[in-house]
Amino acid sequence: MSRMVLSLLVENTAGVLSRVAGLFSRRGYNIDSLSVGETENPEYSRMTVAVSGENGILEQIRKQLAKLEDVVEITELHPYDSVCRELVLVKVQANQKERQAVISVADIFRAKIVDVAPESLMIELTGNQAKIDAFIRLLEGFTIKEFVRTGITGLVRGAGDMEDYIAD
Repeated sequence: MSRMVLSLLVENTAGVLSRVAGLFSRRGYNIDSLSVGETENPEYSRMTVAVSGENGILEQIRKQLAKLEDVVEITELHPYDSVCRELVLVKVQANQKERQAVISVADIFRAKIVDVAPESLMIELTGNQAKIDAFIRLLEGFTIKEFVRTGITGLVRGAGDMEDYIAD
């Protein structure tokens, strides 16, 4: 089984997310990660979609996405020529005794403490998936009350930009 991360430049119109997600659900494909946000040009949004499957299925996903009229450009984000990141917020139970140990783990990963309560800390960390996974594993010795991950987002390295795709 292979993994593919696609960056989709899409028109920023009502229903585009539904149409992309509907393509996956109609064909029984699973989305591992999905993040969407408006670009520097408010007419367009960037979707980052991570999917897993056999190579034939992944190629079929790419072809089906290309048929959607809202999709302007599809770029595969390869690890060697792109930058991909995730954000995680973790709320950890930490009384006075445990607090310094949790802060030490956060410091190792250059994470930020974004909220302090009498019995908990909230930590923010940005990084690649491996870094986020390693951070969560180190926190398993503590009580994680809640956590949320944004999903992967990324861009291709280099000088190119959206205008390269929207020449028409």
